[in-house]
Amino acid sequence: MTREIEFVDSHTAGEPTRVIFEGGPDLGSGPLPERLERFREDHDALRMATVTEPRGADVLVGALHCEPSDESCDAGVIFFNNVGYLGMCGQGLIGFVETLRYLGRVESGVCRVETPVGIVEAKVNDAGAITFDNVVSYRKADRVELNVSGYGSVLGDVAWGGNWFFLTREPRPKLSFNSIPELLDLTRAIREAVNQQGYPEVDHIEIFGDPIRQGNQSRNFVLCPGLEYDRSPCGTGTSAKLACLAADGSLAPGEKWVQEGIIGTSFTGCFQLSE
Repeated sequence: MTREIEFVDSHTAGEPTRVIFEGGPDLGSGPLPERLERFREDHDALRMATVTEPRGADVLVGALHCEPSDESCDAGVIFFNNVGYLGMCGQGLIGFVETLRYLGRVESGVCRVETPVGIVEAKVNDAGAITFDNVVSYRKADRVELNVSGYGSVLGDVAWGGNWFFLTREPRPKLSFNSIPELLDLTRAIREAVNQQGYPEVDHIEIFGDPIRQGNQSRNFVLCPGLEYDRSPCGTGTSAKLACLAADGSLAPGEKWVQEGIIGTSFTGCFQLSE
């Protein structure tokens, strides 16, 4: 059976997003978490067909455009990748909003987007840059010590930024593009260890090192669900990092944090205290 799917591709800081507008699955109405489960249970073959080989690639993030259930929102979206579904996706949200802007579907500078984990408000400034207020992020566990097979002791935090992360404190290896195979081995081993130690929800691993570009605060490498790494500095990972910095008292509300990714692009973030 032939099925036509209408989509637009974009990239954000090196990471691609494919927004599906027509030809996606009929998920009915209601809250987005329920529609995501219908997608997972009844239409997973379409996820695989749209973001994996031969029509896609393992690095590609899919974004299904949906009608929002919240009347205050301009659009709804369900994010997915080569192995499953994502609660939120920062770079994907930027790509999604930029695609709506490109198609003339964002009529003002503000776009409220409903995701399965909450409402995110994005802003498009006059120069075309996109910022967004993410869902509430927080640290779940502080200074978790892991014994990682082949690597020894690893120390880090478990935090939520729209997805679940383990963020390393130690070790701090040198992060370079040429060391990606070694970094993939390390982060996969860390994920196995943190899952076995009582945090099965963690599917993203974020390790940190010194930035290359002057003015940036940090450089990161992020293992996504599956076996791929994030080419961008990771929006939800940056949110999780900000939550940890806030909990440590290392960053003040409104103070900017520039997170550099493994290919040299960067996201600038800050936090505000929730009411």
